[in-house]
Amino acid sequence: MISAAAALAVLAAPATADAAAVACGGGTSTGRVAVNGCISAQRGSAGRFPTREITAYIKARNTGSKGVNVAYEAFFRVVDGGHWEKLGSGRTYVRAGESVGPLEVGSSTRVCGPVKVEIRVHARADGAAWSGWSPAATKQCQT
Repeated sequence: MISAAAALAVLAAPATADAAAVACGGGTSTGRVAVNGCISAQRGSAGRFPTREITAYIKARNTGSKGVNVAYEAFFRVVDGGHWEKLGSGRTYVRAGESVGPLEVGSSTRVCGPVKVEIRVHARADGAAWSGWSPAATKQCQT
């Protein structure tokens, strides 16, 4: 049996040399569930133009003694002057005392620019209010 920590390490490992690792931001909570927003920026191209596929993820940990359904949403923006765009949403079941993720919520492919991009996620466990926002950020196209 693979431990939860080992499973997370396998999920976060890049698949190719061009793939970016998943980086997670600060946590927030909803009911008995702790939530982290995570981000990756994988290299690509559109013809001669370099691109990055910005992907939002969520990690959730149930600290309670009963399993719970968790709904979540992710949003994306360019930090300087950008507006928040919804990337996606989903739902998962988190067993008592266990963690899930990083689970991909959504992505956006962008032509490279010297800008910082960020995502934010929030979640809601059954019977609880929406959590605060958990942000994560990356430079879109580092050299």
